[in-house]
Amino acid sequence: MSEIPIIKVEDYEILDVELEEDVLEKNRRIAEENRRKLDEYRILCIDVMGAIGSGKTSFIERSAEKLKNKYRIAVIAGDVTTTIDAERVSKHSVFSIQVNTGRECHLDANMISKALKELDLENLDLIFIENVGNLICPAEFDLGAHKRVVIVSVTEGEYVIIKHPMIFAEADLIIINKIDLADAMGVNVEKLVEDAKKVNPRAVVVKASMKTGVGLNEALKALRLEG
Repeated sequence: MSEIPIIKVEDYEILDVELEEDVLEKNRRIAEENRRKLDEYRILCIDVMGAIGSGKTSFIERSAEKLKNKYRIAVIAGDVTTTIDAERVSKHSVFSIQVNTGRECHLDANMISKALKELDLENLDLIFIENVGNLICPAEFDLGAHKRVVIVSVTEGEYVIIKHPMIFAEADLIIINKIDLADAMGVNVEKLVEDAKKVNPRAVVVKASMKTGVGLNEALKALRLEG
């Protein structure tokens, strides 16, 4: 078989480089302001990322249910148009606010800055941000959170991590979710774990099933949260 030719975008002139740098620099400054505000109120903020259907909402729901008697919690739910995730979380007696991004495939620091103004920060200890379901766009945009969690489901296939290394490289915690479906999907969970550790040796990697609660305690421990 002949070698497959590869076109690397970085080898060519990118017309929008200066514009992109300006956007990311502005986002970085606002993210730092968000982090300072959260630190001022002593609030831990966790950015939860992953593809649609990976289990982000389930992780936040289970975490909120387990932690709500010890921490005062709010959730900022990001989605393109719906309020489905915010409604799901609010059923656990946790205050939720929805951020609809319209055509944007990610949350940015300015959106979070506006959301923080709608929250009673003096009466919060912990904020979960559920990012828009995407494994590419959110990677570049720091929101001002203290921890970044990436959740990946075995239903996304065995190569999902090595195909999207950037978002995993920035994570503090990587959750391999839906391990109860691994055999049915023909996916090697240990291969996903190995890929995650190669991409990001410093991240904690947890095998989990948010449907059953397996791995939840380990994940929360990695975030230094205890119910």
